[in-house]
Amino acid sequence: MRQRVFELRNAVLRQFAATLAVSSLILLVGIAGVSAQSGTPAPDQGKAAAQPADAAAKDANQKRTDEFAEAARAINGPAGNPECVWLGRRAVQLMYRDDLDTAFRHIDLYDRFGCPGGHIQAAFRCLTRFLTQIDDKVPNSLNNLTQACWINPAAQPQQTATAASQPPSPTTGNSQPPQPAASPAPAASPTPAPQK
Repeated sequence: MRQRVFELRNAVLRQFAATLAVSSLILLVGIAGVSAQSGTPAPDQGKAAAQPADAAAKDANQKRTDEFAEAARAINGPAGNPECVWLGRRAVQLMYRDDLDTAFRHIDLYDRFGCPGGHIQAAFRCLTRFLTQIDDKVPNSLNNLTQACWINPAAQPQQTATAASQPPSPTTGNSQPPQPAASPAPAASPTPAPQK
């Protein structure tokens, strides 16, 4: 009886070893085929692909550094500090996108750095004046307007010349066209005082 158990066990182990060997062989052939197809990139190809990505990253970092320097020159006090500019602008953009939970987390960090909370309010108020100029299809329109409002919260959108020069149109349907203004009457000449 023991002998049959040992023979059965040996048969199962042999079958398992054969299956494992075949599976390993198939796996090795598959890996070799994949690596032969991909090949190793030439040294100049790897560098060429990395250069545009590095240049873009350097340009983005330089732009960010320039924005921080501009804010530090324009704003006196802690609102011009780089950490306040970074967190404050992000909070304003998140509020614009209605991501209030994340905006409040940024505002908590903003407060922990000792940055003035009133500056976020003023910058967001300024950004709401520019809502018609923010276009998702135009790259960086939100970023540029947020930066402009952060630096000068009192900024006003420029009105078009035609809208400013046109008089307001009447709102009622049965009103008469506007009449020209009457010319002022000539001033009466002073009469000489009677002589005594």
